[in-house]
Amino acid sequence: MFDQTLCKRFGDCAQTLPGAFSLSENKGLDIKRGEVDQPEKLKDICASRALVLSGEDKSVDDLMLEIEKDLPFYGEEGGVTLSGGEPLSQDHDLITLLQGLKEKNISTSMETSLHVTWARIERCIGMVGTFLVDLKHTDKEKFRHYIKGDTGLVMRNLEKLAYFGAKVVVRIPVIPKFNHSLAEIQQMVDYVSNIKGIEEIHFLPYHTFGVEKYKMLGMEYEFGPDKQVRESELELYVQYAQSRGFRTKIGG
Repeated sequence: MFDQTLCKRFGDCAQTLPGAFSLSENKGLDIKRGEVDQPEKLKDICASRALVLSGEDKSVDDLMLEIEKDLPFYGEEGGVTLSGGEPLSQDHDLITLLQGLKEKNISTSMETSLHVTWARIERCIGMVGTFLVDLKHTDKEKFRHYIKGDTGLVMRNLEKLAYFGAKVVVRIPVIPKFNHSLAEIQQMVDYVSNIKGIEEIHFLPYHTFGVEKYKMLGMEYEFGPDKQVRESELELYVQYAQSRGFRTKIGG
């Protein structure tokens, strides 16, 4: 991530990756991210940390070494959660990692939107202990408008995953102006109640932690600075899910 207004090392950046950096009228740093083809060169260039590189390439062996360092702390309930981004969008390295975790008897969970082909999900069955599945909406048009995707794909994958006996926890992100109404939440809970084998629903209250990250990346935060959803606003949703026989949790 790059802070566009605080960097004082414009000359160093411009020299390191010519064409990627320029100064704006307010003397901030403008970044043409499409020109940043070797971001690793910027890792240590800014002593003031106004320019920050997030993430790094690691091999599966490197990841396993890091994971195994914490083995003494896992206990009976600990383990590894694969998050993202979308873990299922990863290719062969994902399967190699899951195989390594299984060989070490390390419990594994995966956070996923299931907005991928079934083949990418099927290859993970038997190696992931718990799938933590985000179900954002069951209304196809609303999902397409806001998410630019296909909720039908998500729903079909969710049904298949449960059918094949995978442990699934459904997580519903509660988002203002999108699905934050009793009628919409009831519709989603009712849908999940018809899928055999799913026993738990988590409600994730909307927060605005990502607003500043979007600014740093030069991206528009489409939902704007809406107020965060308070846990008290989820009480009716929790009560309804419990009335349909689900174990529930706020957050996840």
